[in-house]
Amino acid sequence: MSRSSAPTPVEDAAAVEPVENNGENRVENKVDSPLTHGLKQRHLSMIALGGVIGAGLFVGSGAGIAAAGPSIVVSYAISGLLVMLVMRMLGEMSAANPASGSFSVHAERAIGPWAGFTAGWSFWFLLCVAVGLEGIGAAKIMVAWMPDTPEWAWVALFMLVFCGTNLAAVKNFGEFEFWFAALKVGAIALFLGIGALAILGLLPGSDAPAPGTANLTGAGGFLPNGSEGLIVGLLASVFAYGGLETVTIAAAESESPVKGVAKAVRTAMWRIAIFYIGSMAVIVTLVPWNDKAVVTKGPYVATLDHLGIPAAGQIMNVVVLVALLSAMNANVYGASRMACSLVARGQGPKALGQVFGGVPRIAVLVSSVFGFGCVLLSYWRPNDIFQWLLNMIGAVILVVWIFIAVSQLLLRRRTEREAPETLVVKMWAYPVLTWVALVGMAAIFVLMAREEGTRLQLYWTGGLTVALAIAGFALQRSRSAKAVTNTED
Repeated sequence: MSRSSAPTPVEDAAAVEPVENNGENRVENKVDSPLTHGLKQRHLSMIALGGVIGAGLFVGSGAGIAAAGPSIVVSYAISGLLVMLVMRMLGEMSAANPASGSFSVHAERAIGPWAGFTAGWSFWFLLCVAVGLEGIGAAKIMVAWMPDTPEWAWVALFMLVFCGTNLAAVKNFGEFEFWFAALKVGAIALFLGIGALAILGLLPGSDAPAPGTANLTGAGGFLPNGSEGLIVGLLASVFAYGGLETVTIAAAESESPVKGVAKAVRTAMWRIAIFYIGSMAVIVTLVPWNDKAVVTKGPYVATLDHLGIPAAGQIMNVVVLVALLSAMNANVYGASRMACSLVARGQGPKALGQVFGGVPRIAVLVSSVFGFGCVLLSYWRPNDIFQWLLNMIGAVILVVWIFIAVSQLLLRRRTEREAPETLVVKMWAYPVLTWVALVGMAAIFVLMAREEGTRLQLYWTGGLTVALAIAGFALQRSRSAKAVTNTED
C-alpha cells in the first residue's frame, strides 16, 4: 500500500465547526471516537507538567550530576531545547488533528501504516514495561517504611488501584493525575524557592553564608570530567524528559481537544524548562557535585540535608512515591489509549479495542497485566530477562521523537495546502528547526553508540524497532493485497 493510499484512521475523522477566536473564525476539530471527552483544561495542564516530572528527575539526575558536575545545567538546557522542539512539532500536529493515538496517527498519515504501527506499539511496550519499573520503585519505598510487608503485595495493590481508576470514567484518571501532578509541581516550586533563598544567604533559620560560585568553579571546575562527562549528563537528561507525549494522547478525550492541546503544550514547555534547568542550577550551586550523597540519597534530598531542613529524606521519599504512582497511573492510561487507537486503525487484535462506557477496558486490563508480568520477571529472572527488557526500551523515546519530527516535516506542507485553518499551533522556523531537531537526535544516537553504558540499550532498541517495522510493513502489504483482491472481485 502506498502512502497516498493509506486508509484514513478511524480517529482522523473529525467534525469541523467554526470557532470564534479573537474576532476570526477558525475550525475546531472534534475527535470522532467512541472515547468520552471527560478531561478538563486543568487536567491537561497538569498532565503535561506531571507526566514528565518523575523519579528520573528526583533521583536519577544524581548520576548525571556525578558525571557532568556543574555542567549538568548545560546538559539539561541542551536536551530541554530538543524536547521543546519535539513538543512544538507534536503540538502542531495534535492541534490540527487530535487523536488518542497521537504521534502514531500522525506517523501513519505522513509516512504510512507501517510507521504508525511501529511508533505506536513500541511506545505501548515502553509504557507497559515502565509501569512495572515504577511499581517496583514505589514498593521499595513502602517496604522501607514498613519492613515486615512483602514487596510484591505493594506492587499488586498499586496495580489494582490504578487499573481500577483507569477502568472507570476518564475523569477519574484526570482527577488522580491532577492532584498527583499538583503535589509534584508544588514540591519543586517549594524546592526552588528554598534554594533561591539559600543561594542569596536569606534562608530563614540558616546561618550558612551565600555559597557564591564556590561549588560551580571548585573541585575540578565547571567541566570537571571534560566533554565526556557532559555527554554522559546529556544522555541522562534526555531520557528524564520522557513522558510529555501523554498530554497529546489525553487531549483527544478533553472537552476541547484543539484548545486543550495548544494551551497545554505552550505552557508546559517553559514551565518544565524552569523546573528542570532551575533545579539543576540550584543543586550544583548549593552542594559540591562530587558529594556522594547526591547519588546515594538523590540530589534533592542531599541539597535539603545540606541546608539542614528537618526530615528532608522522608519528605522527598513521599514526593518520589507520589511521582512513581503518578507515572504508573499515566502510563496505564497512555498504553491503553495507544492500543485502542492502533486497533481502531486495524493494527491490532479487535478484542483489545473494545470500548465500554467510553473506556477501552480490555486495553486497560491487558496493559496492566503486561506491566505486572514485567514485575514478576524481575523476581523470577532478575539477572537477565528483566534487564533485557530494560535494554530493549532504553532508546524507544528517541525513536518516537524521530517519527514525530519526520511526520511534522511531511504533514506541515500538506496541511498548509489542504487545511491551513487547522494550524492553530505552528512549529517555529519551519522547516529549519525541524531539521535541527532531527540532527540533534541523530547526534544522540551516535553518542549512545560511543558510550559503553548505553550502547547495549541502543542495539536492543534498534532490534525491537526493526522487528516492529517488519511486522508493520508485512501487515500493510497484506492489507493492500486484500484490498486489491476485493477490488478485482
